[in-house]
Amino acid sequence: MPFLNRLRTWAELRPDGTAVAVDGRGLTWAELQTAAEQLLPDTPETCVLSAPNSTQFAAGYCAGVAKGRQVAVLDPDWTAQAREEISRRLPPPSRAEGTILEDGEPDSAFLIGFTAGTTSTPKAFTRSRRSWAASFEASIRFFDLRPNDKTLAPGPLSASLNLYALSECLYAGTEFHTLGKFDIAAAHEVIAHHGITRLVLVPTLLRLLSERGLTGCVDGSAIRTIICAGSKLDARTLAAARRWAPNATIFEYYGAAELSFVSGRGLAPGMSLDAAGTAVGSPFPGVQVQILDTDGTPVPDGTPGNISIKSPMVCRGYVWGDDGNAFRRLGDHHTVGDRGYLHGSSLHILGRSSDMIITSGKNVYPHEVELALASIPGVETAVAAGMPDDMRGSRIVAGIVPSCGGLTATWLSSGLDEVMTRDRKPLRYYLLDELPLTGRGKISRRMFLDWIGNGDPRIRPLP
Repeated sequence: MPFLNRLRTWAELRPDGTAVAVDGRGLTWAELQTAAEQLLPDTPETCVLSAPNSTQFAAGYCAGVAKGRQVAVLDPDWTAQAREEISRRLPPPSRAEGTILEDGEPDSAFLIGFTAGTTSTPKAFTRSRRSWAASFEASIRFFDLRPNDKTLAPGPLSASLNLYALSECLYAGTEFHTLGKFDIAAAHEVIAHHGITRLVLVPTLLRLLSERGLTGCVDGSAIRTIICAGSKLDARTLAAARRWAPNATIFEYYGAAELSFVSGRGLAPGMSLDAAGTAVGSPFPGVQVQILDTDGTPVPDGTPGNISIKSPMVCRGYVWGDDGNAFRRLGDHHTVGDRGYLHGSSLHILGRSSDMIITSGKNVYPHEVELALASIPGVETAVAAGMPDDMRGSRIVAGIVPSCGGLTATWLSSGLDEVMTRDRKPLRYYLLDELPLTGRGKISRRMFLDWIGNGDPRIRPLP
């Protein structure tokens, strides 16, 4: 495991079927197998991939996990210094055994993944083949992946969301599409002309595709499944996706690179989000979820604490960068420090403990503030963060991307009156020309604070 033996099966059963396509041009199953096998003699025991999306990336990835090999997938947008530091920490290249495209031992490591750390060098963790085999079986069943589905994951394959989607499709024998570089028109072209039935993406990209699809008359009615992760699905994005892809079941799930899937839910056509906007479904198949305090003791239902799990899908641990604040054990459970609570069988997520704003002795999660602001008429989307404050410890500030003109700080503050006490509201609001996003399409609160500090022209104080 996780998928090479199956890839060889698909190449034998349907050699001419499309396996992987980039910008609509792809490799058949037989071509992908051949391309990967040609790379095997020169693929070391630990292989480094740091490149934009391409069919060559897919072939290199397959070769990089063959037999006992493991692959480290680096974001090509990282600085040269970060890539050099990671390469220095990896084992030196050594010749690998095996020239056949086949899976290695189930408990052996096949992937070195990365996640943001407290320093400039990302933390590195390893994942076993067995853990992703368990993940594939769970996600295929949960998301109802069918043999005739055609998946588009338009984001970078260096991101775990998209790399997993590629791997899942190779395991399941279904067609996978991506883009060389994210472009709305290119994504719509693939959707319209290549029979895409399934999208895997972060909410910000879903909103862009949906709203531009509506204004550009791009038909999304053939899409039957949309899978969102990376950040919480908001009501406005859901509404836009409902109008553009009316027949789609929209899944959102909570997970982490180190934990894999934790919980999720599918919103059938016509279903809306919960009023609080914090629910992220019930535990995934095979996953046990508990909310524990810092000592590892279970807390009562409805009480916030550390989201902690037992699961066969968790990673093996860190290779380096373990600062004690991320993936760790609480008793016989694992956690990455995300905070939330259980209400019956439904998990509600509040945010990463490291993102929490402590203002005047109160704990405030920016995620809660952002969801509340996004519900106010005139607000398209929002970002919130904490700035150092001598009196309060931190003061809450918020950036607003408006959907109409005429917004004022007083209007926004009044709009929060029914859902938020005064001491949890932002003290300063800013108008944004665009959201501060990482290269993977996630909101960056650190970038937002940098924009404020540097007087970036994309941000202006709101009167």
